Amino acid sequence: MNLVGLVRERIGPAIIVAAVVLGPGSILTSSKVGCQYGFSMMWVLASAVVLMIGATALSARLGVSLERTLCGELSQNLGRPVAVFIGIVLFLVVASFQSSNNIAVVTVLEPFLATWEGSLAPQTINWLKVGILISANLLVMVTLYGMRHLYQALERLMTWLMLLMILGFGVNLLFARPSVLAMLQGLIPSLPETDKGFLPYVVEADGKRIVQDAYWAVQGMIATTFSIAGAFYQAYLVREKGWTRDHLAKGLQDSIVGIAALGFTTMMIMVTAGAVLHGTVAPDSLKSATDVAKQLEPLFGQYAALLFVLGIFAGAFSSFLVNASIGGVLLSDGLGWGASLDQQWPKFFTVAALLFGMVVAILTTVTKFDTVALIIFAQALTVLGGPILAISLLYLALSKNLREQVQAPGWMLGLMGLGLIVVTGLALRTAVNLYLKLT
Repeated sequence: MNLVGLVRERIGPAIIVAAVVLGPGSILTSSKVGCQYGFSMMWVLASAVVLMIGATALSARLGVSLERTLCGELSQNLGRPVAVFIGIVLFLVVASFQSSNNIAVVTVLEPFLATWEGSLAPQTINWLKVGILISANLLVMVTLYGMRHLYQALERLMTWLMLLMILGFGVNLLFARPSVLAMLQGLIPSLPETDKGFLPYVVEADGKRIVQDAYWAVQGMIATTFSIAGAFYQAYLVREKGWTRDHLAKGLQDSIVGIAALGFTTMMIMVTAGAVLHGTVAPDSLKSATDVAKQLEPLFGQYAALLFVLGIFAGAFSSFLVNASIGGVLLSDGLGWGASLDQQWPKFFTVAALLFGMVVAILTTVTKFDTVALIIFAQALTVLGGPILAISLLYLALSKNLREQVQAPGWMLGLMGLGLIVVTGLALRTAVNLYLKLT
């Protein structure tokens, strides 16, 4: 049995969750945190991984224990409007951020497209990017409608992409040669010294009011590691895998190993940036994951930087693919129209999310369409969505009607309770940031 087959024999669903969570945003934020704070925020990353393991394990337990899907049980116990609301909010968040996943796929390819800059007009290169976007989305749509048993194909592809990310970022970590002692010291909780305060604030620059946040990159790293939407989706993936209560041990093992792989890969990215960029590169100069690769190339050489780019591409493509399916499946299930990728309505809504993200990305590429309003809208929805999903997981585990079926261990409930506090805190900080931007 090959390596991928061996991995998929024991785990699978959580690898898909890890692959979708570890996207361009996660790569950028963890790089910026390493660049800005060195290794001192290692404890924050480790804490986020532990919370994600707890939430994912609880979601997997709910998925194999309950008679219905999560939205199905919420509809049965609290009414269909609750399930519909959750499905709509999550679909809109996914559709809004899908545009950035499309843009990330093209951004990763820019170093290769740059070789044609001298022979092709800029507008021609832009249309070439549009062609890449259309081709990538069409490939996913054809796959959606042309394959049976989509889960198995998705699990196999995400496992390969995750291994590619580990390879790409691992080689760069070896080149970085970080201090093991400094990394261990970073696991001791501490906060960076700053006179800017904990909450976002406003500064005046050139007659404009600009919102700044000393901890925005740290918050981004937490949110893209402890992804409550990804954890929520785990309940659907274990059902797609065919697991039942007989597979509770496998479900727990899957959650621990899959999310540990997420944390290990994120750690490699952050440590690499902390070892080679901290104190030498301004964190604000890192605008995209590709910018990080450009900073590493002079230090590590072209081939190591190329592997880093391949890791970014694997992260961008995995998020691009699975992110849309999360929105499609949960909207369809919220409406009561099916919860499997092999069913008609989940496919339809997944395509709708893909098309929305593609159109916005094309407008941004060709016309320099401003996506600020769209990002603000998506952030506003996450203020609602995160705490609601966390509360839903706790409700389904503790509800009087379902408690005996689930029998969730105390440690899972405790971690999920802490996760609810963290998610609510992140939502409040995001709300303050949005309020300052809008006023």
